[in-house]
Amino acid sequence: MIKALVFDFDGLIIDTETPSYYAFRQVYEEYGVELPVSLYAKCVGTSLDQFNPYTYIADCVTETIDLAAVKAKFKEVYAELLKSADIRPGVMDYLNEAKRMNLKVGLASSSQLSWIKPYLVKHQLDHYFDSFSMADEVERVKPNPELYLLALQKLGVEASEAISFEDSLNGFLAAKAAGLHTVIVPNELTKDFAFMDYDLLIPSMADRSLSELIETIELKAPRIVEKR
Repeated sequence: MIKALVFDFDGLIIDTETPSYYAFRQVYEEYGVELPVSLYAKCVGTSLDQFNPYTYIADCVTETIDLAAVKAKFKEVYAELLKSADIRPGVMDYLNEAKRMNLKVGLASSSQLSWIKPYLVKHQLDHYFDSFSMADEVERVKPNPELYLLALQKLGVEASEAISFEDSLNGFLAAKAAGLHTVIVPNELTKDFAFMDYDLLIPSMADRSLSELIETIELKAPRIVEKR
C-alpha cells in the first residue's frame, strides 16, 4: 500500500533545468564551443562533480578565459530565463490530491534548501511537504540513494510504500537504488534521456490523476510509457 510520495524539485516541480542548459549553451556559443545535451545530461539532477560546465569550457578553448566572467554571464542569462519558469502542469493537482488522500509527502533534492526555499515561498508550496531532504544533509547526492534513504527515514515509511517522482536520469537512479517505486515525468531537456526499468513514465502530471497513478503502481502493472 502506498503511504508516501517523494518529489524531486528542479526540473520536476519547476523546470529550472532546461533554462540552465540554454543559459550555458548561450555562453558557450560566445566562445565558439558546443554543449551537447548528452554531455550536459551528466550534471542534470546531481552536482557539478559529475560534469562541470565551467571547467569543460576552459578545456575546450585555446586561449585562457576568465572563468569569473563566464560564471557572471551564465548567472545573468539564467536569471533572465528563470523569470518565466513556473510550476509544471499537474503538480498542484498532485500535491492537493496527496493531502486529501492523507499521504505523506517529501521532497528530496540534490540542491540546497537555500536555492529551493525562495521558490517554495513564492509559490506557497512549503506547507505541502512533510519533510525536506537536501544536499547539505548527505555526503553524496543523486545518483547515490542517500537522499531518498533519508527521505524514507524522515517520512517513516518503507521504500515499497513510497513513490518517487523524477525527471532526470541521476534522480531516477537514486530512487531506484533506494528501492522506491519510480515515476518519470521528463521535461523539455530530459524527454529524450535513456530511462530504463522504471515503473511508469508520463509526459505530464496533468495527464492522469494521482489516484489513478497509484492504482497502476499498486497493481504492479508492467512498465508503462504514456504518450499524448
